[in-house]
Amino acid sequence: MMNLKWLKNVKLEVGNQLNEDGLIETKTDLFHIGIKEGKIMERLHHTESISEQAEVIDANGLLAIPTFKEMHNHLDKTYLSLDWKACKPVKNLNERLHFEAQELKELAPTAKQRAMSMIEMILSKGSTHIRTHVNIDPYIGLKNLEGVLEALEEFKGVITADVIAFPQHGLLRDDVPQLMRKAMRNGATMVGGLDPAGIDRSIEKSLYETMEIAAEFNADVDIHLHDGGNVGTYTIDKWMDYVEEANWQNRSAISHAFCIGEVPEAQQRALAERLRENGVSIMSTIPLTKSLPPIELLDAHGVDVHFGCDGFYDSWSPHGNGDVLEKVQKYAQISRRIDEVSLRSTLKWATGGVTALTNKGEYLWPKAEDKANFIFIEAASSAEAVARRPDRKAIMINGEIVYGTLSKLEYTV
Repeated sequence: MMNLKWLKNVKLEVGNQLNEDGLIETKTDLFHIGIKEGKIMERLHHTESISEQAEVIDANGLLAIPTFKEMHNHLDKTYLSLDWKACKPVKNLNERLHFEAQELKELAPTAKQRAMSMIEMILSKGSTHIRTHVNIDPYIGLKNLEGVLEALEEFKGVITADVIAFPQHGLLRDDVPQLMRKAMRNGATMVGGLDPAGIDRSIEKSLYETMEIAAEFNADVDIHLHDGGNVGTYTIDKWMDYVEEANWQNRSAISHAFCIGEVPEAQQRALAERLRENGVSIMSTIPLTKSLPPIELLDAHGVDVHFGCDGFYDSWSPHGNGDVLEKVQKYAQISRRIDEVSLRSTLKWATGGVTALTNKGEYLWPKAEDKANFIFIEAASSAEAVARRPDRKAIMINGEIVYGTLSKLEYTV
């Protein structure tokens, strides 16, 4: 079979087993995986012979887990690749936005360089899809968007991305709505929003304009929502009114959504049901300083939840390293997930829902025709990966190593 390559001695999770104490452990085994045109063609047990003459890559018993999705990020904001500087303290959100606006013109010329540094770091941690919000504002127009798109082009075939036109300094001001439309015509793929109450001071008008732009460009939506309590939950309910009116189901997300965790549980459940019915996802960065949306409640109601790292090393925070697995680990600690199955299942919030096994130990991934996308780590199971956060030894996309190294040899029958 021409163009077939083999990934040899890959450790995969195959089921549950009980240890001597009657506790569930993850059962693993070694396999050879045949890859053609970037997809998995077949999987052989390691005791079987590889029957084709082909290129062979030896994983040497490393565990393969699914690649990650970084679902809330700001590639245009980082200081990476520039000289170190800590953040300037501020008193409130509006003061932070004002300071950010002051430095936008200074940073704009290095947008591509800085974004590339951030992409490289995110990739090294195992994320191969990035959802990035990019400032569209009256201070620099589309300059950040241009730089981010150029940076992403350098990683074409390795990184996929959602590029969100993001009105960081407010949608309902100056000519921002027209700038947003210009961004959508020039490479942005999604429409963003920000605090319709706290920033735009007009919930209905802000959400209506957001949906108008989305409908005009047939684009999905992701709204930053920091507004808390009943103001925030009213905003989510009102957005879903617009979703229903426009038939925009399964096409939007609310990022942060702290407010859902700040209202009574009965209200949380009602919101969760409506979010599920309208296919509205929740994006969380698992922050230390804010309340969290009720992730397990949302998950139990069928709401898609994804994790992201947010911006890092920028005017907002000097901290962060682009590792979505760190966010998963932090959530496992917060939610007191300590057993094998609950640790293992937490990984889904970094992978876009992909896990190797069900909670009952039924095999799910990888299968024939799946893309040959893997992270290789030294771990007994994905539960250990969540708890211990091992180094990513190598990352494979469409059958090609794009980060790190694995042993490579020629196999001849």
